[in-house]
Amino acid sequence: MSALSELDFRPFSRQYLSNAEANDIAYGRQAMNSKALTQAVAYLRTSSAANVGADKDSERRQGEAIEAFARSTGYEIIESYYDAAVSGADAVTARPGFSAMLERLLSNGVRTILVETASRFARDLIVQETGYEMLKSRGIELIAVDSPDSFVGNTPTANLIRQVLGAVSEFEKAMLVEKLRGARERKRRETGKKVGGRRNYAEIDGGPKLIELAKKLHRYPVNGRRRTLAEVAKALAQAGYLSSAGTQYTPTAVSRMLASTSSMRAKPLRGQARSLSSPLDPVAAEFTGGLCSFG
Repeated sequence: MSALSELDFRPFSRQYLSNAEANDIAYGRQAMNSKALTQAVAYLRTSSAANVGADKDSERRQGEAIEAFARSTGYEIIESYYDAAVSGADAVTARPGFSAMLERLLSNGVRTILVETASRFARDLIVQETGYEMLKSRGIELIAVDSPDSFVGNTPTANLIRQVLGAVSEFEKAMLVEKLRGARERKRRETGKKVGGRRNYAEIDGGPKLIELAKKLHRYPVNGRRRTLAEVAKALAQAGYLSSAGTQYTPTAVSRMLASTSSMRAKPLRGQARSLSSPLDPVAAEFTGGLCSFG
């Protein structure tokens, strides 16, 4: 993932608040007009693409918790950044939303990040600790609103609590993953079919065509050189192929596609061949010598 085009960040608004809560905030801010509020940004993260969307609870719940903490402690949230369908085990600097947030913080003087819980920042203990230390070295304060001392405390006790909470969260996730794996295996033995789990690209709708196009894009050179994985991902996006989160595929995802085997080949539309007037125009136009047909 790269660039701000993949980023899903939005300023907080009244969509998270009831009318009464919004009025409380307005009156509270009027009463505090003699006191400057501390500016902060909010960081939200959802692991599973299945929990992303306007009808899901994850983003709303995190936003409400952060907003409630901010208005009770004198913070003004100037922007929010949201990493949708990003694992808590991914390095923080590899997340598009977090990277954009960090760039913004280092340029505008704001030095506080609010998260719902420590696990929203990172579930993996090593990622949590290294990410926290990276922010601390840049003078950025990280606050988990459910337990404000989770990160900001530097006493031996606070450090121990932070590590223990991170370890417990990591353990809970590992146990959940193990239980789900066991349930899927039992179902597979009973039905003889794969159940749940992460599907490979050949198993998703349109997957075989996606894989075949990715391989063609990577195989055939353009202007005398082979495309990079990032360039293949960009070309796939131009052709209308996006991830389940609606973003451009990452180079790592493209690498997995290139290693995939597909039992299906892309076929022409019934009664007609796919032509260069299709949405694949930007990509197909680069192929020559009869290689531009995807039929």
